[in-house]
Amino acid sequence: MKRLKIAVLMGGPSAEREVSLRSGTAVANALVATGANVLPIDIKDGAFTIPTDVDVAFVALHGTFGEDGTLQQMLENSGVTYTGSGPQASARAFDKIAAKQEFLAAGIPTPKYEVVDRMHVDSHRLTQLDFPLVVKPARQGSSVGISIVHEEAEMDGACQIAWEYGDQLLAEEYIPGRELTVGIFDGRALPVVEIKPKHGFFTYDAKYTKGQTDYLVPAPLDPATESRAKLLALSAHDRLGCRDFSRVDLILSETGELFVLEVNTIPGFTETSLVPKAAREAGIEFTDLCARLVQMALARRGRNGARDAVGKERVMVSS
Repeated sequence: MKRLKIAVLMGGPSAEREVSLRSGTAVANALVATGANVLPIDIKDGAFTIPTDVDVAFVALHGTFGEDGTLQQMLENSGVTYTGSGPQASARAFDKIAAKQEFLAAGIPTPKYEVVDRMHVDSHRLTQLDFPLVVKPARQGSSVGISIVHEEAEMDGACQIAWEYGDQLLAEEYIPGRELTVGIFDGRALPVVEIKPKHGFFTYDAKYTKGQTDYLVPAPLDPATESRAKLLALSAHDRLGCRDFSRVDLILSETGELFVLEVNTIPGFTETSLVPKAAREAGIEFTDLCARLVQMALARRGRNGARDAVGKERVMVSS
């Protein structure tokens, strides 16, 4: 790693900007510890530059722009080698409707849902849904804009919150049970983590406010359930075409059934985030985790070839 120049891309214009800055800073510090020449780049909008002598870009942007395939397509177009999933897989995973359709086509269990479009709201159909429901934006991460709706009177308020982040939302069957997450790294499932919020469900604040949530690593599961959770997580990751790493969120119902909720292609990446926690349980320390992701990206460049860069920097501008 000592001869490598690595750009760590962080920040971004999404609602998850502050978390991304924390992820990117942790990754940059870890890569510095390997001896690499690390260039942190705080992306504030769709126009930024990457020097042409950068060997690889480590993508640490969460949410819109960084995780939905937009940034990945820009990097592809400019011939920049980067970590994580490609544009199409990123877009499929970030779009909860597209991801659900893929899960159902592959026979991967996922909660029942309805799509609600701001411009064509079918009020009659909404009143036929069974409560409680989980209402969430179709294209957001980190539980941004999510509500649990217990009765019809709460539905309009929940929709208005979700519509702040886009014109489509999902009204999803609420399944009471245990919240689990499985990190995928280099083609295998890491130890299962159980998420236990101290108040309500796993909201944005519960994720990122210290002391609001307990994490059990590994999750206390019987062997059959653990194996099933890992298998479903790998199946969801593969079905969406993801690569390198991801984090798959699941629910274990009170009757013992497992349901896949979503796949996060760029999950939190501080040393205390869930994928690093699970990796450490598997014997992979944070510095090695970051270094191996860089090595995977470089191996892909070696297989596919790299485009020659011209000039002193690549100017990246989103379309």
